[in-house]
Amino acid sequence: MRAFRQLLAATALRIFRVALMSIVAPVLRLTPFGNSQRKSVLFVGQAYYNAWYLSRALRDIGWRADLLNWDSNLENRKYYHGEDFALPYASKVDTWKFVRFYLWALYHYDIFHFSNKGGMQFGEPLRALFERVFGQGFEIRFLKILGKKIVYSNNGCLDGVSQSAFSKWGANSVCDSCVWRTVPSVCSDEINLAWGAFRNEMADFQCLLGGNRADFNIASTVHEVPEFYCLDRQLWHPDLQIPVAYRYQFPPGTLLLYHAVGNYAERTDKDGVNIKSTHIYNPLIKRLQQEGHNLEIVFCTNVPNIDVRFYQSQAAIFLEMLTYGWFGANAREAMMLGKPVICYLRPEWLESARLEIPDYINELPIVNANPDNIHDILVDLIANKQKRLEIGRRSREFALKWHSSEAAGRRFDKIYSGLLGLQG
Repeated sequence: MRAFRQLLAATALRIFRVALMSIVAPVLRLTPFGNSQRKSVLFVGQAYYNAWYLSRALRDIGWRADLLNWDSNLENRKYYHGEDFALPYASKVDTWKFVRFYLWALYHYDIFHFSNKGGMQFGEPLRALFERVFGQGFEIRFLKILGKKIVYSNNGCLDGVSQSAFSKWGANSVCDSCVWRTVPSVCSDEINLAWGAFRNEMADFQCLLGGNRADFNIASTVHEVPEFYCLDRQLWHPDLQIPVAYRYQFPPGTLLLYHAVGNYAERTDKDGVNIKSTHIYNPLIKRLQQEGHNLEIVFCTNVPNIDVRFYQSQAAIFLEMLTYGWFGANAREAMMLGKPVICYLRPEWLESARLEIPDYINELPIVNANPDNIHDILVDLIANKQKRLEIGRRSREFALKWHSSEAAGRRFDKIYSGLLGLQG
């Protein structure tokens, strides 16, 4: 009898799914739920502060642009600068708040822009509920059924690319310096490729920056869009006033070198090795000090993002990754502050990005270095203040052109309008 009831329930559920897909969804597409004629976008989830500043810029030029933060990890809030909506995780009862918000969002937005690797969702309670009832990824598939447009922003090495493919970049595998290489629940061929397949099936447009064109990142929907990774030009300003509490106390004439690793403990192995190259910089700085250079390394980790700029602003040179092959938020923040950045830029990624954004690559002011030549390159910058200032000036100009929120608003006005069939 119990087996019969389970069979009956499963059959009823299948009938409900079919009815929803074949009958209800087409009707909804003819209602305001499926009316893709409005300039309206909901940013779902956060990766740093990029979507927040982009949404504000879009509002300035006539878009309805809001941001939903569904992250349940309160520790991550130090990386975020704002939100329009937040969904709580206090109890199971809160699941219905997620459902109500989801249904409300279907009516009010025609573009949904996601920013979290593996997190094309509206929050874990809703994802889990819909998966039990309708199957995996239903809340996103239903967006497509209704004719909504889906945009996604790429988030690093494991986003749509297998570990096997990524580890083949360059003569020495960058994966060897990553603690996640042996944690399959975080990074593995199976997980990365499954996510890439779903992501590519759902997304109408995807934002990437910095090559890594392999596996699912070679799809025609994937584009080099540096403007998404945007900042506020006033928040990161070269003339930033430093509060007393954040000022460093070093002897006069000390040159400060800035290096940072978010979540340092989790991203560093027992030997001190991490993908951010801290294990390369620490002995290098000691060597330079022994050679007579008056300098100190400023190391930051787990500092709220809104505050870390005060430490950054006091540094003369930023030290980014020397093995990965590209740069991240620290470098973009440095450039907006008018600081020179040292980072390894992988030749293959420069060339693949150049195909779509040649001006960006040609104007990129980052000082290219690797573990073999970093000593000489750093010594040259330390000794040449005018060179540092000139690179810093070009860095600020570059950041304003490519990574300011205003530039992002203009670029996405065109991208979103194109997806909706509107004139941008």
